[in-house]
Amino acid sequence: MEILAILIGGILVNNYIFSRFLGLCPFFGVSNKLETVYGMGAAVVFVMTLASAITWPLQHLLLEPLGLGYLQTVAFILVIAALVQTVEMVIQRVSPTLYAALGIFLPLLTTNCAVLGAALLNITQGYGFMTSVLNGFACGVGWTLATLLFAGVRERIEGAHIPPAMRGMPIAFVAAGLMALAFMGFQGLFRGILF
Repeated sequence: MEILAILIGGILVNNYIFSRFLGLCPFFGVSNKLETVYGMGAAVVFVMTLASAITWPLQHLLLEPLGLGYLQTVAFILVIAALVQTVEMVIQRVSPTLYAALGIFLPLLTTNCAVLGAALLNITQGYGFMTSVLNGFACGVGWTLATLLFAGVRERIEGAHIPPAMRGMPIAFVAAGLMALAFMGFQGLFRGILF
C-alpha cells in the first residue's frame, strides 16, 4: 500500500508542477511542442530517479556521519549537475535534433528546483533508500505527465481565437492555473482510496 501511495502521491496528488510549483521554467519552456516534451520528460525522470538514488546514500553514509549536513544542498547540486552533464552528452550523441530542440532547457535541469526538491524531500520525509528512488521516479513521471498535458493544451490554444492581450504567456499562465485547480481534485481522490 505504501508503494501505491508514493506512486499516486508523486504523480497526481503532490505533482511538482501543479501542487508544489517546482520546475516551472522548463515546464513553460519546452511545452510548446509535444515532441520536445518527450525528450525532456525522459531526461527529468532519469535525472530525478538517479539523483534520488545517489543523494540518499550520500546523505546517510557521508554527510551525516561526518557532521557535514550543512553541505547537503551544495553536494546535491553537484550530483545533479554531473547527472545532467551525462544526460546532455548522451542526448547530443543519440539525437542531435532533440538536443537542438531542447536548447537551453536541458542544461537548466542542473538548477531545476524540482530535481533538487525531490532529493531534499526524500531526506526530510525520512524515506528509506528504495522509497526515495521510487519517489524520485514517481515525481519525474508526474512532472512529465503535467508537461505532456500542458503541451497538448498549448497546441490547442494556438488554433483558438485568443484576444491579442492574452496571446502567448498570459494565456499559458491562465491554462496552467486551471490545470493546477483540476489537479487539486486528486487530493480528495487520494484520501478516498487510502482512508
